[in-house]
Amino acid sequence: MAVASLVCAVLFAPLGIVFGHISLSQLKRTGEQGRGIAIAGLVIGYVMTALAIVATVLAVVFAFIVVKAAEDMPRRDRYTASPGSEQQLPAFAAPANLGTNCQYPATTEPATKPVRPPRTGTVPTEPATVEAGIVTDHGSIGLNLANGKAPCTVNNFASLASQGFFDGTQCHRLTTGDLAALQCGDPSSSGTGGPGYRFPNEYPTNQYRLSDPALRQPVVYPRGTVAMANSGPGTNGSQFFLVYEDSLLPPTYTVFGTVDKTGLATLDAIADGGVADGSDDGEPATPVTIKSASLG
Repeated sequence: MAVASLVCAVLFAPLGIVFGHISLSQLKRTGEQGRGIAIAGLVIGYVMTALAIVATVLAVVFAFIVVKAAEDMPRRDRYTASPGSEQQLPAFAAPANLGTNCQYPATTEPATKPVRPPRTGTVPTEPATVEAGIVTDHGSIGLNLANGKAPCTVNNFASLASQGFFDGTQCHRLTTGDLAALQCGDPSSSGTGGPGYRFPNEYPTNQYRLSDPALRQPVVYPRGTVAMANSGPGTNGSQFFLVYEDSLLPPTYTVFGTVDKTGLATLDAIADGGVADGSDDGEPATPVTIKSASLG
């Protein structure tokens, strides 16, 4: 039994401890030799058990630290595309007619909510960036609108916001796949509503020839991008989406701004709720109502 204690202490320490105590008890009754072996088995068993406990505790602590670090990691680090990717949005080169002829022709579908079309013709491209904000029932989403890149689109957003078109409307769609975004701007919450007019795409679409096959190749729309939703070229209206993770889309959706740091925190909290039906595209599980939208 003393030998069994020594062997088990190495192979399975708790069993070695049990055998060690049994062996000592037997040796005490019989007076046989082997006490040293039994004690050695006990010592090794206790040492191996202690080392196993320490290793387990260290493993648990390490796992906790790793999980905590992952939870605390800023979302922009977790979801930002790798520098030098070949799928980045193209560099902006201002077209010769940028902002000189903004047009908003009527659509066959009437406006979902009464609204006047924006002013047409020439609109200013300065300042290059215009501050705006969306107030939701989950917090504010600050925007920096790219007036120097997409002036007709910014002119449209400013007009709709000033007329209260977005007030009291739901952000009706959340996507979590290749496009990770919250979509808003439809008073009907159906995905088909709009202002009763349409207007052409701007950046990045205007950086390509219409026949360029690259228009069909996905590029990265970075986390924090504000872009127009559409159902085809030149069908922009009132619906827009806010990108909360780097997303792959063909460059046919007008980028007209970015979400600020505070707005991204609000957007993240909404996105963390997921889609209501558990899919990757549909009504957000966390209902979102726009209370107001304004410039400045």
